[in-house]
Amino acid sequence: MKVATSPAARQKRVAAIHDISGFGKCSLTVALPIISAAGMEVSVIPTAVLSTHTGGLTGYTYRDLTEDMLPFARHWLTLPIAFDAVYSGFLGSPEQIGIVREIIGMFRHDGCLVVVDPVMADDGAMYGVFDRSFAKGMAELARCADVLVPNVTEAMFLLGEDYVRGPYEERYVRDLMRSLASMGPKKVVVTDVSYEDGTLGAASYDAYDGGYGYACERRVEGSFHGTGDVFGSVLVSAMLRGLGLHEASKAAVEVTVESIIRTHEAGTDVRFGVNFEGSIPSLLRKLGVI
Repeated sequence: MKVATSPAARQKRVAAIHDISGFGKCSLTVALPIISAAGMEVSVIPTAVLSTHTGGLTGYTYRDLTEDMLPFARHWLTLPIAFDAVYSGFLGSPEQIGIVREIIGMFRHDGCLVVVDPVMADDGAMYGVFDRSFAKGMAELARCADVLVPNVTEAMFLLGEDYVRGPYEERYVRDLMRSLASMGPKKVVVTDVSYEDGTLGAASYDAYDGGYGYACERRVEGSFHGTGDVFGSVLVSAMLRGLGLHEASKAAVEVTVESIIRTHEAGTDVRFGVNFEGSIPSLLRKLGVI
């Protein structure tokens, strides 16, 4: 008996440029499972390899892979492959900013979505490995993005502004996103945005049609590592599955907060990352995969 089959759809492919932390869920150890579960193939260019992430953990090992990044990309150019998205996150040195810009230029084509998460700061301060001069370089990388995904601290620093603590007026956040879009990226999502006490979410802006969006959930007190990577990975997955910017941002907020709540209720050490794995079935239903 013959079974009728339809031609399989071409699998989409993402180039993810992030670091690898052996322990502590963040960066590539978050992007790989989330984007793969959504049905996309993930190819990686590691920016650094660490024994653990750096948030609240000490004594970690660190291997800078700056010199390996362009050879990775040049080898890929010899293969008959193309990417549906290039997604960059944590960069291990200022030199890597220019390298990532070059890699984006190598693989950009019509239909390739370039998503930049300018990982460098949170809660009003630069991460310990960076200073404010790094933000100027990251602003140049942001100009290459189709979609820019900073948290609210990073958004202010990209624009050379001093940090302002929320809750925020909606007009202020909209002005912030428009200013970021004027740098080059026509779609902007800013995370860690709150318009009222007790809530936290993400605001989105699409310069192509002038549309704004905002999705929020209840705030869970505490600092949970890796949540920006969960958010960004869900956002990339959702957009490649055909969701619009605002709908994709809403899905990313929901999955991220689900993961935080699950981790908080389990009493897990917040330094170890959030339990996003338990939210993957929910994510796949949101994306129509199952």
